[in-house]
Order: sequence, then C-alpha cells, then structure tokens
Amino acid sequence: MSIANQEVSSASFERGGAPGLAGTGLRDAALRVDPGSLGSAAFRREYGLRYAYCAGSMYKGVGSKELVVAMGRRGMMGFLGTGGLRPAQVEEAIRYIKAALADGQAYGMNLLADPMRPEQEDRAVDLYLREQIRTVEASAFMQVSPSLVRYRLSGLTRNSAGEIEIPNRIIAKVSRPEVAAVFMQPAPAQIVEKLVAAGRLTPQEAMLGREIPLAQDICVEADSGGHTDQGVAYALMPAMIALRKRIMAEHAYREPIRIGAAGGIGTPDAAAAAFILGADFIVTGSINQCTVEAGTSDAVKDLLQQINVQDTAYAPAGDMFEMGARVQVLKKGLLFPVRANKLYEVYQRFGSLEEIDEKTRVQIQEKYFKRTFDEVWREVTEHYAATHPAALAAAERSPKQKMALVFRWYFVHSTRLALNGSPQVSDYQVHCGPALGAFNQWVLGTGLEDWRQRRVADIAESIMEGAAEVLSSRMAGFMNIG
Repeated sequence: MSIANQEVSSASFERGGAPGLAGTGLRDAALRVDPGSLGSAAFRREYGLRYAYCAGSMYKGVGSKELVVAMGRRGMMGFLGTGGLRPAQVEEAIRYIKAALADGQAYGMNLLADPMRPEQEDRAVDLYLREQIRTVEASAFMQVSPSLVRYRLSGLTRNSAGEIEIPNRIIAKVSRPEVAAVFMQPAPAQIVEKLVAAGRLTPQEAMLGREIPLAQDICVEADSGGHTDQGVAYALMPAMIALRKRIMAEHAYREPIRIGAAGGIGTPDAAAAAFILGADFIVTGSINQCTVEAGTSDAVKDLLQQINVQDTAYAPAGDMFEMGARVQVLKKGLLFPVRANKLYEVYQRFGSLEEIDEKTRVQIQEKYFKRTFDEVWREVTEHYAATHPAALAAAERSPKQKMALVFRWYFVHSTRLALNGSPQVSDYQVHCGPALGAFNQWVLGTGLEDWRQRRVADIAESIMEGAAEVLSSRMAGFMNIG
C-alpha cells in the first residue's frame, strides 16, 4: 500500500473512538480484525476475491473499462457502466477487459432495466451470453424481465454429485423489500414457460431453475447517487435480512442468499457499519467517479473533489421523467438541480409546449436549453426516428408526450456536458451521493486529497483495511482493553 494510503488508514484508526491497539500483546492479536475476513467467505470464494468489495457500475461508462480492470487486478470486482453506451462500445470494452485480466480475476457488466424497450435488454443478454460474461449487476428492475431470466437460467446443468452448476450469476441492486423478494425466489414460472416455448431455454434449464433463486446476491441500495428511493440503511438492512430468512426457509435452498450493502459508503467507518449490520459484501459508487480511472471529465472531478456531505440534491430522473422518479445529483456550484425540478413542475402544470406562459417559455429556451423548442424537437426527432420510432409516433400524436421528450432532451444534454467537460458548467448533471463528501473530509490533508492521486483499487483497499481497524478499535473499547 502507498504512503498516501497509509496516511488515510492511520487517520481512520485514530478516529476510531478508542486508544490504539499497539502494545496490547496477545489480546491485541486476538481482537485484530483481518480485512480479508470481513463479509461473506462464500461471496469471496464464489467470485475469487480478496475482499468482499465491489465498485458498482456508473452510467455512460463512468464506471469505465479501466476501472473494472484496476479492481480485478487487485482481487476485487468492478462493473462496467453499460447504460447509455452503444453495443459496439460495450463489445470493445469487453474485449479490453478480457485481454487485460488474467483467468480468475473478477469483473462484471451492468444489465440495466429498460421496460419501454425490452429489446435493448435482450440484445445485451445476447451479447453477454455470446461473450461468456458470467456476472452481471442488475439495476433498476422493478419486476423480473424475460431477458433477466434467460441470462440466469441459460446453461444450468446438474453435475455427478447432484449439484446444480450455475454458470451465470446476478447481483441484483434493490431498494425495496417487495423487489428483493422477487429476486430471492426462483424465476417466475410463466416467464420460464414462455421462454421454453420460444426455444430460448431448454426444458432441463427450466426444471433446474425451480431450485435456485433468480439472484444469489442481493445488493441493498440505501440513499445513493443517481436513482434512489432515499432509503436508510439502518432500516433497510435488518428488513432485508429478515426477508431472506423467511424466503430461505420457504424454499430450502442449498446455498444461502447473500445480502450486500450500497449507498452512503465512502469511509472505513461507514464500511464497518455496513458489515456490523450484516452485509455479506459492500458496493461503492460515488467515491469511484472522483478517481483517475473514472470515465468522466476532469472538470467534473475538480468539482467533486471539493464537495462536502451537504452538497447534493434531488432532481427528476431523465429516463423516468414522466413517472416522477428521482436521482441524487451534485448541487454545489451547479444550476442543474433547480432547473430540472422546474422542468418537472412545468410538465405537471401544462398539457403542451404551446400552453406554457411566455415568461416561462423564454426562461427555458434562453437560459436552460440555449435553443428553441423547435430546435430541440428536431434533435429529438432525429434521435428517436433511429432508436425508438414507436415513442416518436406516440409523441407526435400527444402534445403532452411531445413536451416530455423535449424536456427529457435537457437531461441527456446535461449529462453530455458533464462527460465532455463543457464550459457550460452550470448545467452539468452529475449523479452523486453524500458518501463522496464524507470521503473528501476523510482524506483532507493526505496524499489522496487531490483526485489525480486517487486510484480506485487503492481507495478500496484503504477502506477495507480502515474498516478492519475501526472494528478492532471498537472491540477493544467495548472490552476496556488498551
């Protein structure tokens, strides 16, 4: 570990709330926690990891191929942020990752729910099966889709010992118990039957699928950057663990379902809390986009390096705009959150672009969009004609839907501005949670204060080593040792 990282681990240890353990002799050795022992041993074995730690995917390749490789080389796992990437970009990234990692080094791909365009999910699964991608992080699924079932059940066999061999693993990111329950159970029979009838699964795969959960690993996402239900880990984790106990008893699975934690984890103290709550593994997100490997602009990283825990806000989600879904975004120094919320308010109040009052029309076109509604609509038409003609046809029939697509353009545009490092900084959309603010405070005055010295695997190791030190220190304090 580098000197910079030693400084970080030392800082977390000193703030542990109990005296250092040096000099406590045999009792110290007995109480010292090994970072490699945190979380589930079964999880580490399953994925071939040193630490029960993953770097979650981030949209539009912010969770980059370089980030995935850096994690894999250090005995941890990263997920490529495939959402919003073209299929050719994903294929190129897969080739890069496979060439850079040795056999047994872990990596995974994101599989993003797309209920409006299920063919997009299908194409992603086709690619993952063809490229033998054995681990996916399933994100934003509110219900089970056929593509998800096809991925999980494809290739199921029973070995000579009578055990089911499962080639494809899903880590399901969820924030609600009712969604977690669906993933903890076997794939829905009606979906499986349709896949068999269509020749997309074999009868044997369907039969074996009844004996395993759709996902062996459930990642419980509390209040996080990007899409969030603003959940609280202290409430979510116990509820999910209780749910697991009930479903395990109901189905009598041979292997336990594992529960991971994500959202708000940016320091050793937070990681330690997650493991105390019962997390079998942890997943980080916001802290990773302010690293050398993250696939976003230097301008965004410069902004992120300066934030504190209070510098985020909630805004409408562009991809689920009409539904009122929310994302957590960077607030400090930006106008995007205010403008995005204003667009949603206008969408709710009016039935069409033409109904919007003149003052508001001018404000949106001149200050937010910096172009007219007609100019935006031309861009939207060109894009949707090529990618989603049915949605375009619906919008041409519905003034309200046309307004939604025009407003959605701003969310795509604001993301593009951020990724490209445009001078139009005030309109950057940057998904981020307060975990990064906590991280920035933790590393203040150390070698990791400058993001140009932040490398994703160094951070991961420091957090895990620091978490072990925090837990060792807490145990010593509880037992009045030292």
